[in-house]
Amino acid sequence: MLKKYSGHPYILWSMIFIVFPLILVIYYSLVKVSSETGRLMFSIEGYKTFMQPLYLKVFIKSVLLALEATALCLVIGYPIAYIIANMKPELQKFMALLLILPMWMNFLLRTYAWISILGKNGIINRFLGVIGLPALDLMFNDKAVLIGMVYNFLPFMVLPIYTVLSKIDKSVIEAAQDLGANSRIVMRKVVVPLSIPGIISGITMVFMPAVSTFVIPSLLGGGRSVLIGNLVEQQFLVVGNWNFGSAISVVLMIFILMSMRIMKRYDVEEEGEMNLW
Repeated sequence: MLKKYSGHPYILWSMIFIVFPLILVIYYSLVKVSSETGRLMFSIEGYKTFMQPLYLKVFIKSVLLALEATALCLVIGYPIAYIIANMKPELQKFMALLLILPMWMNFLLRTYAWISILGKNGIINRFLGVIGLPALDLMFNDKAVLIGMVYNFLPFMVLPIYTVLSKIDKSVIEAAQDLGANSRIVMRKVVVPLSIPGIISGITMVFMPAVSTFVIPSLLGGGRSVLIGNLVEQQFLVVGNWNFGSAISVVLMIFILMSMRIMKRYDVEEEGEMNLW
C-alpha cells in the first residue's frame, strides 16, 4: 500500500494543508456557540450577516478595486512583457531577473516602503515642495491602496504574458507581414490573439490576491479603506467571531472559484477559435 502511493506525496500534502483547512473553514461557517448551553450548534447566521448592506458594500468595493488593479496591471504589464520578449535572449533573462528581484523581499516591507514615498513628508511631496507646488494627499485612501496593489502584483501579470509572447513563432509574424499586414494589424490580429492564454493567466493571478488582500489596505489605507480581507482578519483576530469570519471566507472562495471558472471557459473558447482559424 505504501509502495503504491509513494510516488504521490503531494496527495498527502494537499490533504493536510489544503483540504483539511478548507473543511474547517466551512465547518466553522456553519456552527456557532450557543449563548444558552455553551455548545456548538448549526447556524447560518454568518451568511445572513454578510448579506447586510454594510458588508455587501465592502465586498463590492473590494471587487471593484481589485478589477481596477487588474486592469492597470494589464495596461502597464503587457507593453513591458512585449518589450522584454523582443529583446535578445541574454537581455531577456536579465530583465526578467530585475522584475522578479523585488519579489524576493518580504511582502510587508515592500508595501511599507510606499509610506515613505506617498506620505505627507514622503519623497513625492518633498519634490513638489522643492518646485513650489502644494503637497498632495496620497496616503490613507483608495488611491494609495490601488498603487500598492499594482506595485505588488504587477510581476504576476508580466511574467505569464512574457512567457507566452517569447514562445510565439516568429515565422507567423513574418508571414503576416509578407501578406501586407503593417505592425498595427500584426499586433491586433496575430500577437494579441496568440497571447490570450498569458493574459488570462495574468488576470487570474492578479485578481485573486488583489480581491482578498488585507496587508495593503491596512498599511496604505490606514483603516479608512476597509476591504473584504480586512473584514476577515478583524473577525478572526479582533472580534473573535469565527462563524462570521469563516462565512465571509467561504463566500469569497466561491466567488474566486466562479471567476476562475469563467476565465477558464473564456480561455478554452479563445483556443478553440484559434484552432478553427
